[in-house]
Amino acid sequence: MADSNEPEKIWDEYEWERFLQQQDRKTEKYMELLERYIDDPNRDQIIAREMGWYHLLDKEGEAWEEKVESLFEEVFEEDRDDEAIAKAFDEEVHGYEGHPLYLAAFALTIWIDQFSDEIDDAPNQPSCVKLSANASIASAKLAAALSDDDVDEIGMTIAYLKRALKAVMNAMDAAVQLKKEVDLRPEGFVSLNQRLFQIRDGIIQLMGENRIEWRRRYGSQ
Repeated sequence: MADSNEPEKIWDEYEWERFLQQQDRKTEKYMELLERYIDDPNRDQIIAREMGWYHLLDKEGEAWEEKVESLFEEVFEEDRDDEAIAKAFDEEVHGYEGHPLYLAAFALTIWIDQFSDEIDDAPNQPSCVKLSANASIASAKLAAALSDDDVDEIGMTIAYLKRALKAVMNAMDAAVQLKKEVDLRPEGFVSLNQRLFQIRDGIIQLMGENRIEWRRRYGSQ
């Protein structure tokens, strides 16, 4: 029997990666179910059953769902302006919002949206959609990596950084493909690549720093 006083094992980046992969599969399954049953009046109950969320099917789950719905209605009621909505979320302050790497990734998503406006029929260009989607994914994964307040979860931070890096690499591939398919402004493509490389290099540097800190703290656990 394990000693109750024994400290909990700290997960490394690989254990966190396995956990996040499981969550990805669950997310994919949920999105498939949502798309399949989007117009069904019993959508929420069907999805909960398919996902194995049986706790949402009982009375307690119904009460929780009603509470969430009421909160959303309170925040997004039609007569509230943007300033009121922003104030309602003002308490949700995340440390990552001031991090230079996150700011660069977030700025890139906006820049790509503006850049896409110059491309004919951009929503129907697969490489353009892939570029935009992966830039957004990178931004979201960086937010997850940089918003962790628990300094002991370095492994989780690295796992999210790896996923952000993968998204940036996918975006770089999409940019190259887009250049082959569409007549892009040369200076626009150069600027896009510079931004992507800047974020890529920043992620790699941050991963290295976190791995050094992991080894300093835990050695080769």
